[in-house]
Amino acid sequence: MTHPSIRVVVFDAYGTLFDVYSIGALAEEFYPGQGAALSVLWRDKQIEYTRLISLSDPNPEGSRHYQSFWDVTRASLRYALARLGLAHTHANEDALLAQYAQLSPFPENLGVLQGLRQRGVATAILSNGSPEMLQSAVHSAGMSGLLDAVLSVDRVRQFKTTPTSYQIVTDHFGFATAAVLFVSSNAWDALGATWFGFTTLWVNRQGLPAEAIGPAPHHTGRDLTAVLQVLG
Repeated sequence: MTHPSIRVVVFDAYGTLFDVYSIGALAEEFYPGQGAALSVLWRDKQIEYTRLISLSDPNPEGSRHYQSFWDVTRASLRYALARLGLAHTHANEDALLAQYAQLSPFPENLGVLQGLRQRGVATAILSNGSPEMLQSAVHSAGMSGLLDAVLSVDRVRQFKTTPTSYQIVTDHFGFATAAVLFVSSNAWDALGATWFGFTTLWVNRQGLPAEAIGPAPHHTGRDLTAVLQVLG
């Protein structure tokens, strides 16, 4: 099934456009034999903290416990190092965080974004990332001229998957939810966006099982080229 009525394609950033595990090489350099474990635990704790913050105060006006994704990312790294019994130094922390601000993009990104531009379809990012983090990642990936908007939950102080976070898209573009194709490699994010009312595409790069609750995403693909197939 294709969706020619889609007017904007909105991408999650981390894991979808940018490889959050590409940082594993630098982590391995600092902590031999532990780089992969550190990058996975770091990411898992990062997501856990965003949920803890939003669930503990789901106020549409913004959580009292909110802190920027950059601060959450730093705290998550410190936790992961302590959990794995790895030495924490400010030099290593600063280097790993700097790398996180310039994560490797997936190789098909530019071609897909250029294809959407040629079709006249608007493009955007909606991410938990702070504005500074996102601008750095977009610039380093060479995607600055291929996105109509880079939207951060920072403006509402609620992390995904709260409805308030997804509402940022419809408020910005003024489109009905059915006109939005939301693309994420995170199954939980695709589910939250489906519940909100977006047409959804789950980019299942790792061949993971689908979530066992809620509706399935409208579409599933192995990489971002599935976006062009969905549009038909």
